[in-house]
Amino acid sequence: MFDVMPARRGSGSLKWDQRPELRPFWVADMDFHSPPEVIEALKKRVEHGVFGYAVPHDGLIESILDYLRKRHKVSSSPDEIVHLGGLVPALSLACRAFAGEDESVLTCTPIYPPFLHVHRDANLSLTTVPYIMSEGTWTFDWAGLEQAVTPSTKIFLLSNPQNPLARVFLEEEIRQLAAFCERHNLILVSDEIHCDLILDEARTPHFTALRLPESYTDRTITLLSPSKTFNIAGMGYAYAVIPDQKLRKRFLAAQGHTLAEINCLGYYSAEAAYRYGEPWRLELLSYLRSNRDLVTEFCREEIGSITIPDIEATYLAWLNFQQTTISHPASFLEKEAQIFLSDGRYFGAEGHARLNFGCSRSHLEEAISGIRQAIEKGA
Repeated sequence: MFDVMPARRGSGSLKWDQRPELRPFWVADMDFHSPPEVIEALKKRVEHGVFGYAVPHDGLIESILDYLRKRHKVSSSPDEIVHLGGLVPALSLACRAFAGEDESVLTCTPIYPPFLHVHRDANLSLTTVPYIMSEGTWTFDWAGLEQAVTPSTKIFLLSNPQNPLARVFLEEEIRQLAAFCERHNLILVSDEIHCDLILDEARTPHFTALRLPESYTDRTITLLSPSKTFNIAGMGYAYAVIPDQKLRKRFLAAQGHTLAEINCLGYYSAEAAYRYGEPWRLELLSYLRSNRDLVTEFCREEIGSITIPDIEATYLAWLNFQQTTISHPASFLEKEAQIFLSDGRYFGAEGHARLNFGCSRSHLEEAISGIRQAIEKGA
């Protein structure tokens, strides 16, 4: 089912129609049909024929609570769920809720680009600390974080699993980060949108911020969505889990009138994904593992000069061209191979590019062939 790619060009797809002259491997949505049960649920809702203002229906809430119990071993309640029209607005909302002008946000790079811009919505400053390589693994620079944090720092923005490094942080690392936030009185906002795309859960299990000790509850916001996993990002549905009532009240109060209504199809697609999508998800992970291995083998064994981290999660490969003569790889491959990758500069890392391998094997092989030929030509 994943070997056959639907025709997306001309469908109003950001990924395919923004630069139609290029082969797209950039923005993080996959070139697969969503699970059949999701498509069927949407058809059924469309047949109803009325699309007025929507609220989260009981079935959606039940499916979320059931998902939290089964996947994360977390017992939650409907009151703790804040329904959102996406996770980027939630990052912005957190900046407005928990910091004021002349205060700052802290995060680590490279990072999903909106993390580097949402502080501007609240007229805050931004401090970034690069991740460091330790024993072959990307991790936090704890000494660097201690040096960077100041009394004006109010929020830490976390991506876990990490985008673009595809790292699944250990429980010990998340606990250490929570202790750091407590020590410096920071709100921890944990974006866990890729947590159901872990490629080997036995080796690298996801530890959600929701499972931190209760003492951290009053400073922790966890952001989740089925959108990346089940390829329904365009439905614009996500949610925050905020167990602490005071923290949740501040988060909601900052919303004002700035966030759009969530459409009914977003609610129903999310419910169907959580209720019925698990068999499809497992098949997807198997396919992504093979694609991951293909990209990794190409970089490490064939090319050699392009380095790549161990891809523990997501369908995103972080390619490091710094050992080549190519200073701006995304621009180079756009020109020489007509391939559209995400430019590492926007993630806070020059000399890198992010490749989306959430596509058919044949389409991925086209990208690899294009990169190979472009490098050989450039050499």
